[in-house]
Amino acid sequence: MLFCPTTLKGAYLIHPEKSEDERGFFSRLFCQEEFGAHALHFNLSQWSCSFNYKRGTLRGMHFQASPYEEIKIVYCTQGAIFDVIIDLRRESSTYKRWFGTELTALNRTLLYVPAGFAHGFQTLQDHSEVLYQISHPYHPGAARGILWNDPAFQISWPLWVEIISLKDQNYPLFVE
Repeated sequence: MLFCPTTLKGAYLIHPEKSEDERGFFSRLFCQEEFGAHALHFNLSQWSCSFNYKRGTLRGMHFQASPYEEIKIVYCTQGAIFDVIIDLRRESSTYKRWFGTELTALNRTLLYVPAGFAHGFQTLQDHSEVLYQISHPYHPGAARGILWNDPAFQISWPLWVEIISLKDQNYPLFVE
């Protein structure tokens, strides 16, 4: 696996290396030892799937409040998404900055999202599916969100938002 730092401290794009032959290919998507060598510590607690029917669907910007912060590994298994993370760690040198990248079934890139980040995505194709490996069990009382178009972050979403949940539309603006 190739670990490429993003512009946000502690977040990485991970490019699986393929072993190919006439059958196709094989890739490791997670290896505790390799993650540890990059000081990325991850214990799988939950594995979740998000399937989205329509292009332009937006989900986010979600996070879990302390002490239930989650580390996530995000992987697009079908279609394509524009994945966005925001660093909400006040002590971080990249606090309040966002990073966006395309994750697709074809590029097979993974995104490592550290604890203390908000996360969301917009589908770029119909019938897009996203898998999340998550480090901490979900706690409904700790679920939080930031408005997807909050002017404090000025996220450049690639498409017009076609579908968004009422909950995601009504998250508050960011407050320090």
